[in-house]
Amino acid sequence: MFKSNYFNKQRSIFILLSSIGLSNIGAWIYFIALNLIILDTTSSAFAVSLLYIIKPLATLFTNFWSGSMIDRINKRSIMIALDIVRALLIIILPLISSLWLIFIIVFFINMAGDIFYQASMIYLTKLVPEEKRQRFNSLRSLVGSGAFVLGPSVAGLLFMMGSPAFAIIINGVALILSGVLTIFLPNIEEEEKQDFSNTKFGFKILRKDWHLVITYCKSQIKMMYIFILFYFIIIMTTTVDSLEVAFSKEVLNLSNTKYGFLVSIAGVGFVIGSVVNSVFAHRFDSSKLIGYGSIFLSFGYLIYAFSNDFKIASLGFFLLSFALSFANTGFDTYYQKQIPVEIMGRVGSLFGLLQAFFIIIFTILFGSLTNSISLQKIVIVSSILLFLISVILLLMILFFAEKRLIKTRMTYFSK
Repeated sequence: MFKSNYFNKQRSIFILLSSIGLSNIGAWIYFIALNLIILDTTSSAFAVSLLYIIKPLATLFTNFWSGSMIDRINKRSIMIALDIVRALLIIILPLISSLWLIFIIVFFINMAGDIFYQASMIYLTKLVPEEKRQRFNSLRSLVGSGAFVLGPSVAGLLFMMGSPAFAIIINGVALILSGVLTIFLPNIEEEEKQDFSNTKFGFKILRKDWHLVITYCKSQIKMMYIFILFYFIIIMTTTVDSLEVAFSKEVLNLSNTKYGFLVSIAGVGFVIGSVVNSVFAHRFDSSKLIGYGSIFLSFGYLIYAFSNDFKIASLGFFLLSFALSFANTGFDTYYQKQIPVEIMGRVGSLFGLLQAFFIIIFTILFGSLTNSISLQKIVIVSSILLFLISVILLLMILFFAEKRLIKTRMTYFSK
């Protein structure tokens, strides 16, 4: 019986990782192909840049209500449904000629993606035993980094075989396969009461849920400090990344080929970091992974910000992507450990909402500043700010860890 349960768990984890891998590779194919379709249709870099605003906008329109729904329905069922919905929306994209209609469909695809991410995080938290989550998250990071490297390569092969529209359709097929794989995962909530269908979903429920989440956050102040600081690190990295192409072309004077190679180096760094992380995951404390990962991540951005040639920039890109795999794995594990699974969707939605809001504000602010301030100065100031936030985060994590150690010793000696 024990061997059978163990085998079923391992089989489920393998299926889940395969589904995530297919979805991630498809996402890269979709992202690159959609950029090319928009650029070919409009010949406008501004139109392409709008794609980067649509995702956080979709999060703003989704997260204030989606957590309440996700926590009340079957996660496996909604994951399957969202894979199919996203696949169908993606497949019809190449058939549309209207730019604004394309943007609207992309908006709904991103809304579905946000809900899927929250639901999948709760599902895998329930599926994977607590002592194995950090290793699973490191493997998930490895799958993601593999998709980061493999996805653009597959997209390039598909472009050789056909058009970007053909690549988009292949991504839709990949999402359908991901949904089919999810069907074979265990329905771990089958015996649980699903009360969403019996609830009159409206403003009163949302207000009650938001009050619940805010009350919970107030009761977990130490954890909230770590969450808020790490989310601001992600916000700052996203802001700097939005200037990446312009920085590489205007400050470093890189050709398209060299810029592509620079991105590939980042992919290699992420893969190597994920491999090291997956091998040694059990030896690291999740909170310290967040702190030290964030410090080295900010070092990478500082090297990149102060670089004046390809070699120095490559070193920065490798270091930041290498460290990012550790920080992400640490945060995912810490998040799953600290947040009760019953309200994980609602708490995640709150932080996702705040993150999306500040990403939009900072991206617009820093983008507009490039008209009056040197691009390199903006990236340098952003990277220094990122480093300072990372130092505060690490010091806070070490301080909390020391307080726990002192409390443990006092408890031991008082016995």
